[in-house]
Amino acid sequence: MRDAGPASLVEVRDLRVHFPIHTGLLRRRTGDVKAVDGVTFDIRAGETLGLVGESGCGKSTVGRALLRLCEPTAGRVVIDGDDVTALDPGRLRAKRPAMQMVFQDPQASLNPRMTLKQIIAEPLNVHTDWDADRKLARVRELMEAVGLDRRFVNRFPHEFSGGQRQRVGIARALALNPRFVVCDEPIAALDVSIQAQVVNLLEDLQDRMGLTYLFISHDLSMVRHIADRVAVMYLGRIMELSPRDALYADPLHPYARALLSAVPEPDPAREAARRRIILRGDVPSPANPPPGCPFQTRCPDAQPVCRAERPDLRRVAPGRQVACHFVEPVTHPTAHPIRATPAPEPTARIPPPEPVRQGERP
Repeated sequence: MRDAGPASLVEVRDLRVHFPIHTGLLRRRTGDVKAVDGVTFDIRAGETLGLVGESGCGKSTVGRALLRLCEPTAGRVVIDGDDVTALDPGRLRAKRPAMQMVFQDPQASLNPRMTLKQIIAEPLNVHTDWDADRKLARVRELMEAVGLDRRFVNRFPHEFSGGQRQRVGIARALALNPRFVVCDEPIAALDVSIQAQVVNLLEDLQDRMGLTYLFISHDLSMVRHIADRVAVMYLGRIMELSPRDALYADPLHPYARALLSAVPEPDPAREAARRRIILRGDVPSPANPPPGCPFQTRCPDAQPVCRAERPDLRRVAPGRQVACHFVEPVTHPTAHPIRATPAPEPTARIPPPEPVRQGERP
């Protein structure tokens, strides 16, 4: 795990994103889809915060709201000292170079009518007054940094594989030397063999450029390799926020335990020995969330208080926060909030990617 400094580069406080529901001929507003409903966390400079959860829990909406690609309904997002939610259009435009995004689908996020040179240089066209030679030199530098041959500058996205297209998206995101990058499921659309290459690339770029990541994913195995801390979301709220190793060794929230129990285990003996937690029922609609704890309709440990009161995300151990009524805070430095389980074996670094073959069409 990388050493992260004490200063927070990103501070999110009670972030809410509600999308209105309009019905009838007059399109009256009759409700809201509460995609994000009170999310609070910090990201320290130089670290990677993993954001995980089931599909539809609000992960991608959080990432987009941080960069104001969708407008927050309420809350504050402070990035490098500036409250992004309060910036006017001119100041927000000036802030854009410091915060960028890598999108989920590398094919849909790249303009098929533009060459690699035009795609990667687009941020430079908008935010700099560089001449053509300097832009081309920067494009080639970025292509080399992400493992693409410089001679590919005049090719189009359809001439590349999915992994190579995602490298183009990463190069574009890094064109303006951002400090904070939101990675919105950057490996979800890639083959398993390519996912490791992209994750290793992101780690290497972080070490070289001092980047700070919000890494959004539903792949808990990959999050374990890249994240320093992990936030577990459910129905628009964070259920648990813990250091990576602590979360994977002993998840505290019932939902986090169920989620991690579904991660495939490569060792057949350990796979056979572990207890798989099966959740009953469906995820409630974010347009009509249940009262009390959002997870109470599926939680095997739910009690009447869970249906009556919504638990706050609170500190229960050094570096660990949980939104559950029944997780007791540590009362002794060696005490554990719930139980102790055998820690998993140390995870090795993902094997390094194979180099891109020079001069060959993908």
